[in-house]
Amino acid sequence: MSQALIELSDYLTEVKADLIERAEIAFGDLTIYTQADKIVELMTFLRDDAQCKFVSFIDCCGVDWPGRADRFEVVYHLLSPHQNFRIRVSLSTDEDTPVPSVTGVFPGADWFEREAYDLYGILFSGHPDLRRLLTDYGFEGHPLRKDFPLTGFVEVRYDDEAKRVIYEPVELRQEFRDFDFLSPWEGTDYVLPGDEKAKG
Repeated sequence: MSQALIELSDYLTEVKADLIERAEIAFGDLTIYTQADKIVELMTFLRDDAQCKFVSFIDCCGVDWPGRADRFEVVYHLLSPHQNFRIRVSLSTDEDTPVPSVTGVFPGADWFEREAYDLYGILFSGHPDLRRLLTDYGFEGHPLRKDFPLTGFVEVRYDDEAKRVIYEPVELRQEFRDFDFLSPWEGTDYVLPGDEKAKG
């Protein structure tokens, strides 16, 4: 299997060197790195080429790396039933630069791109219906970004008096505590009952 992946990697980097930055095999998977403006052409080639035939779109997801200038990675997974191979295609983008949508090549990418937009804020140009998919109407921010607060910005609850759902700013009812993560039995000046047996 690994020899076949090496051959496929060599074939792709030779035939489509203008579309592929680099290819690497790790943990039995082939990953191809490209640039956002070349993704549609590369995906079309992977689908239509006789030696590839990656006709099955598995998924598309986002990855957040806040320390990078291009903080987001968009990762596509494809399957070739003909070759019995999976391949991963990855590209980087920032918060403002849209990635061309691949829904024209793989219509099944529609909801995955909407999910990446909703949860990470990754923009896709040419998408037929790019709007939120999983979060509520009027939701602020993108909850899978690593700088999104764990508590969120608003809390939602049903109010019996108003007979409707109410959105309120998050109010933490208890101060965060500063835990030292020590066992309660460590660091004490006194011996707890039963500890004298353990030290003997």
